Amino acid sequence: MSAPAPSLSSASLALRWQQYRQHALGEDVLAALIVTILLVPQSLAYALLAGLPPVVGVMASLLPILAYAALGSSTTLAIGPVAVISMMTAQAIAGVASSHGIAPHLAALVLALEMAALLLLAALLRLETLAALLGAPVLHGFVTGASLMIALGQLPTLLGLPLGGGTALELWQSWQAASSLAAHSSTAVLGLLALLALWLLRRYGSWLFQTLGLAARPAQLLARAAPIVVVAAGIVWAASSPQASQGVALTGSVSLGDGLQFPWPWQAPLAVWEALLSPALLLALVAYVESLAVAEALGAKRGERISARRELFGLAGANAVASLTGGMPVTGGFSRSIVNFDAGARTRLAGVWTAAFLAIAMLLLGDVLQYLPRTILAATIIIAVLSLVDSTPYRQAWKHSRTEFLLMLLVTSLTFFVGVQTALLVGVIGAIGLLLQRTARPHWTEVGRLAGSDVFRNVKRFNVQVQPHVLSVRVDESLVFTNSRWVSDALFGLLAQRPAVRHVVLMMSGVNGIDFTGLEVLQQLNRDLAGRGLQLHLSEIKGPVRDRLERTGLQDWLSGCIFMTQAEAFHALKASE
Repeated sequence: MSAPAPSLSSASLALRWQQYRQHALGEDVLAALIVTILLVPQSLAYALLAGLPPVVGVMASLLPILAYAALGSSTTLAIGPVAVISMMTAQAIAGVASSHGIAPHLAALVLALEMAALLLLAALLRLETLAALLGAPVLHGFVTGASLMIALGQLPTLLGLPLGGGTALELWQSWQAASSLAAHSSTAVLGLLALLALWLLRRYGSWLFQTLGLAARPAQLLARAAPIVVVAAGIVWAASSPQASQGVALTGSVSLGDGLQFPWPWQAPLAVWEALLSPALLLALVAYVESLAVAEALGAKRGERISARRELFGLAGANAVASLTGGMPVTGGFSRSIVNFDAGARTRLAGVWTAAFLAIAMLLLGDVLQYLPRTILAATIIIAVLSLVDSTPYRQAWKHSRTEFLLMLLVTSLTFFVGVQTALLVGVIGAIGLLLQRTARPHWTEVGRLAGSDVFRNVKRFNVQVQPHVLSVRVDESLVFTNSRWVSDALFGLLAQRPAVRHVVLMMSGVNGIDFTGLEVLQQLNRDLAGRGLQLHLSEIKGPVRDRLERTGLQDWLSGCIFMTQAEAFHALKASE
């Protein structure tokens, strides 16, 4: 009896693997190796930043990557703990853990699972547009404020100072209450040397390697991976010089065996789930916006289409797996994703290779990493977050919109001095307020025809032809409850200066929608104009808007005509002069 033929699915998988091995395997493996070198110290550092054991960062960088690779849409986004999310995690879980008598790690697992549930719900309900709540001013202000706060918060660890706090005000209060402010000399010297070395490598590493004969791209990749040398030097120093390193805080055990000993999130009391729901909502929103921004920025460089909805599914899966495997909240990391992109990752399988290499590295080096001084991890965090501080958005906002600049500055200040939740809440409310302000007083203008054409432009900007008995107005905003009455009042104010007008034409090319309030105001405007002996006409109504208006009997209540174009209205009403 002959052996059964392989199934079509098996043959298809074999063919796909062969194609992958020929076209992408080498690039994915190389990118994974480089990202793993960067990921080892970052995983430990961000766990400590969140107030969790360092091995938690490792667990959050292993299996969540696989979940995103299965569900996400970006080929280069690197999932794991990141600085801003870690800081937000620390602020969310610290008070809850102490007030309910549970370990911070258990609170972090609950937080990650709640984030996963919220992200999954948003994906199922197609709420990916909620990312718009964190507009550019709020997001830039928040990231800058959080980056500065994280850097400031790492100074006590870097210098060996007995201070603590999650905001600048809390650090100041800790400073005031401290009985001794002397830095630990060995810790401070080691931390400052590490900080200087990391800064020099980031600033001049690529140039140095290019002068040694490397091409630009390999030199850049090697410079980004070079910080592992600083980490290795710190480990060697602490392990070989126990007397000199006495008093220097070390990372401690980073064994994967320790990482497998974790509580289950459902062991937390119901009150903990309730207390963490609001922070989980903010964390989920920030994680999604940050991850989507990185994915789209890198996707644009490759002409790769990013699905916002699949990103929700990918992040939901990653955070669920992180919660169920002893990790912490995760999202797409900017620095790791850039390295992954520059290293030439071709597919999402690069993340799978990264997880495999990280697991191998931790099995081989877990016992060695216990000697890593925490001050070096603090230096790693400071260098990483300060790279996110950019003054360009502030300068551009100042030139473009002073109001949005002030909102950005307010969010930055609140994040730095008060806390993340207050800053984001004020930022979202401020952004909604600006939106309401813009829609409440939309741009509108009287238009006239450019001579010899059928093009209509602002009468105050161009030399155009107008008809004394016709007032043509273009409204550049949807007519909704926030602005409809204002548009009507502004129109009558203009009519008061034009007693010869007998026809009013609303050019509707900029109107994308009319809500019920807008409809009622439009009908009332028609009645008021008719009472004065004037006719109301509409031109250039978009199809969906016209469909809704016609369902209300537009032809019956409108006193004037509906014109396909403004030029048609101009010529038709000219004949009635």
